[in-house]
Amino acid sequence: MPNASSWSASSPLLLLWEDSSGTRIFLSLLYAVLAISGTLSNVMVIYLVFSFKKLQTTSNAFIVNGCAADLSVCALWMPQEAVLGLLPPNSSSLHSAEYRLLRGGLLGLGLTVSLASHLLVAFNRYVLITKLPSVYQALYQRRHTGCMIGLSWALALLLVPLLPGLWTPGSAQVPPPRQTDGGSRYTALLLALAVLGQTALLLHCYLGIVRRVRGSAKRVSVLNFHLLHQLPFPAAPPPPRRAQRRLSSVSVLLLCCVFLLGTQPLVWVSLLGFFLRPAPPALQAASWLLLCSLSALNPLLYTWRSEEFRRAARSVLPRGEGPAAAPRPAAAADPAAA
Repeated sequence: MPNASSWSASSPLLLLWEDSSGTRIFLSLLYAVLAISGTLSNVMVIYLVFSFKKLQTTSNAFIVNGCAADLSVCALWMPQEAVLGLLPPNSSSLHSAEYRLLRGGLLGLGLTVSLASHLLVAFNRYVLITKLPSVYQALYQRRHTGCMIGLSWALALLLVPLLPGLWTPGSAQVPPPRQTDGGSRYTALLLALAVLGQTALLLHCYLGIVRRVRGSAKRVSVLNFHLLHQLPFPAAPPPPRRAQRRLSSVSVLLLCCVFLLGTQPLVWVSLLGFFLRPAPPALQAASWLLLCSLSALNPLLYTWRSEEFRRAARSVLPRGEGPAAAPRPAAAADPAAA
């Protein structure tokens, strides 16, 4: 089994070059499960938002943007990893620089836009809850929302070619260790700092929401915005005010915990490799796998507490409640879309 430095330089991202075929088969099956479940859940969320007028809100526009990015990971990148894990390590497909570049681009593009979409959703909800309605309406006009989504993709397209050592590891013919280690260490550090900054902003937004909701449930109730149904809070029937504040806080904190579980292992593994010594290959692969698994979990994170999403899903699934959530009902539109 190669050491950590050669593994990070020659391995195609998450595949472990071990002699054990059982490990490679297990990883391939795991990728296949994540690919199927993530593709279905992301496609379902996109379909529901485009099919039901009541779900076409500003917050859901950012969620759909993240689902589209996650599809590049779940529907395009993960199936390739599942297939490549079953090929012998000396397969010609694994040695093609162009093919590795394509796979690395898909992964980098999807993860960058997905992480940016997490932050856009959090900031949208933070402004909705903590600022005046006039501020929200002025900031989230249709044109501004489209610019935010476009900037997330532009940022990803700019970063992917700038980080070739991260998204597209070196060829199987390992270059000199000193050059490889230096490039991979600095790109890993850049990734860790970017994710840490994004995580700090996301936690600031959600913890600000928790403080506002716990401090004044009345403040939330007077914001007569349909977008409130897209928050991870219980929609209907509302529980007593004290229980509602407690459940709302738990829902937001649970969302934050799942996000931290998916992103922070890679951050600290990268920092460990930069300042001390490279982590074991299995730990590096596990941290990357946790980050990529968020692409399959993101649709559930943002819709599991939404009654509107549940009604819409029941109406399109077998034995659904069609009359309860007919497509495009005559409902009040999102004030930001006006």
